[in-house]
Amino acid sequence: MVLKGFAEFRTPKTVFYGDDSLTKLGEQAALLGKKALIVSDNIMTQIGVVERCQELLEESGVAYECYLEVNSEPTDIYVAEALTLCQEQQCDVVVAVGGGSCIDAAKAVVVVATNGGYIGDYMGGKKKVENRPLPLIAIPTTSGTGSEVTSVTVINNTKDDVKMMIKHPAFIPEVAIVDPILTYSAPAKVTAATGVDALSHAIEAYISRLSQPLTDNFALSAIELIVNNLRSAYINGDDRDAREKMSLASMQAGLAFTNASVTLVHGMSRPIGALFHVPHGISNAMLLPAILEFTKESAVERLAVIGRILRPDLAALSEEELADVTVNEIKNLCCDLNIPNMEDYGLDKEKFDQVVSKMATDAIASGSPGNNPRVPSHEEIVELYQKCFNYDFSVNKTTVHS
Repeated sequence: MVLKGFAEFRTPKTVFYGDDSLTKLGEQAALLGKKALIVSDNIMTQIGVVERCQELLEESGVAYECYLEVNSEPTDIYVAEALTLCQEQQCDVVVAVGGGSCIDAAKAVVVVATNGGYIGDYMGGKKKVENRPLPLIAIPTTSGTGSEVTSVTVINNTKDDVKMMIKHPAFIPEVAIVDPILTYSAPAKVTAATGVDALSHAIEAYISRLSQPLTDNFALSAIELIVNNLRSAYINGDDRDAREKMSLASMQAGLAFTNASVTLVHGMSRPIGALFHVPHGISNAMLLPAILEFTKESAVERLAVIGRILRPDLAALSEEELADVTVNEIKNLCCDLNIPNMEDYGLDKEKFDQVVSKMATDAIASGSPGNNPRVPSHEEIVELYQKCFNYDFSVNKTTVHS
C-alpha cells in the first residue's frame, strides 16, 4: 500500500514475551508502585495463577489486594467494584491476569481511578482523559484478545445492554507480560474462540481503511501463525510449540488492530455479546465468513494476499479466485473448530428478530463498520445478521480450488 500522509503506532512501554516471562512481574510492579490491585477471576484463582502472582509480588516487597470477580464479559459493575476496592486500599499499580475480560476491566479501573466519572462517560471522547492513569501490568492467559497491547477496552453497559468500545492511548498497559505457559490451561472451546478472535483482529486490521505498513506486517504474520497453529492448539492443548506461536500471534494481531482498527466483524459482534451473552470470540467467528463474502468485492487484492498465505500451493490463481480461497479456508477452519452458528448456539430466533434492528444501530454507532472496505447500510447489516443466524460453515467442495 502507499501510505498517504503519516501514521501513528502505539505500544506498551515494555513487553516481555516467552516462557517464564511471568517471573518479571514482581520486579516490574516494584518499579511502578508499592501496593497492587490484582484483577482476575475465579478460574485463575483455582488453578494457582493468582497465587503465583501474589508470591512474585511478595518477593519484591509489593503489597496487594485482589478483585477476583470478573467471571464473564467485563461489565460496568465489575469496573465499579474493582475501582472502589482500589481506592479504598490506596493501590497505586494494577495487575490484570486472565483473559481479555480481566484486562479490559482493569484498563477501565486505571483510567477512572485518576480521572473520575463513569467508564461510559469516556465513550466517544465525551469525557476527556486529563490525568495519567494508574500504571497497569497486563498478563494474558488466553491467545485471543491481544488486550495486553491495545488502546481499547470493551465494557458492557448493564443498563442499556450495549458493549461500549472505548479507545484512548491511556488504556495501553504500561507493561505487557506474555507468557505462553499460562495459556496451557485454556480448554479447547476457549482456545478455539480466542484463536478466531485473534484471526479476526488480524484480518480486519489488514483490510481496514486505516491500515498502514507497520500494521500490515504484524497482521500478516499473525494470520500465518494462526492458520498454521490454531488447529494444533485446539486438538492438543499441551502442544508447546503451537501454544507459543498462538501467544505471539495474538499479541501481533493486537498490535495490528489497535493501530489500524477493526472493521465490520467486531462492529456486529459486540451487540450479539451484549444482548445474548455469547462469548466474544464465538460471536466473531459466527460472523467472519459471511462478512468476508460481503466485503470481498471491495477488498479482492488484500483478500488475495491472505489467500496466498492460507494456501501457498494455489498462489498462481487469479486474485478473484484467491479471494474466494480465503473465504473458503476460513469456513473450513470454523468447521474444524466446531464453531456454531447462532441457531445452533441456541439464540432465540423470536427475540433475535425483535432486536436485530437495534443490533444494527449499535453496530454502526461503534464506528467500526465505517472502517470496512465496503461500508454497509443499516439494512445491509440487518440482512447480514439474518444470514449469519443459520449460516452454513461447510464448503461446497465443487467451488474449492484444488
